[in-house]
Amino acid sequence: MTKVLVVEDQRTLADALELAITAQPDLECVGAVGTVEAALPLAATGTDAVLMDIHLPGSDGIEGTAAIKAAHPEVRVLILTADTDPAVLAAATAAGATGFLSKSGALADILAALRAPAGGTLMVGGAALAALLDPADGARNVPHGVAPVRLTGRELEVLHLMGEGLAPRAIAERLVISRHTARGHVKNLLMKLGAHSQLEAVVAATRAGLLPGEGKTAHLRGADRTV
Repeated sequence: MTKVLVVEDQRTLADALELAITAQPDLECVGAVGTVEAALPLAATGTDAVLMDIHLPGSDGIEGTAAIKAAHPEVRVLILTADTDPAVLAAATAAGATGFLSKSGALADILAALRAPAGGTLMVGGAALAALLDPADGARNVPHGVAPVRLTGRELEVLHLMGEGLAPRAIAERLVISRHTARGHVKNLLMKLGAHSQLEAVVAATRAGLLPGEGKTAHLRGADRTV
């Protein structure tokens, strides 16, 4: 049984999520609260996953994510938000978030994310990813580095493995190179793509046509968030 805590200040949405989660045979809602301050004690009651809104009264969802992960590193925090600004997503990732789900997305996507096994994988729901990749959303949602860039053959290999959701350690194993070399390639890719995290790099590469863009849920490895 996966125990889930909902942190959402929109009462109607919070109640709907609580009911939906409670109706699942393998999920249990330990509470639905509207502030980080109310969430912290509940997170200490054996919670497995947290659905966290970004914009909350008092401490915001990024601060809440950092606080929960500091006290309970085993708890998965999934950001539930309508804000798809890459800077916000990068900040939440750095705070320890393991996924991003759009408030306008399907309930099935949220339930699937709650059921996903732990293991350092950063999940980006289809609706959130589509918003990041949609040019009509304007420059606010466009990561740096969308201009054409020159990549070596090895860098392209590393980039595609990043797109598959692999961290530098796994990339090193896949390509039979040292971890130091893999981290060096990732750093070079971040610099060339003008990105500050692997999430931004994959989005920028997709916008630049270096990776295929799809409307499906993307899995990005979150183990090395600040390479």
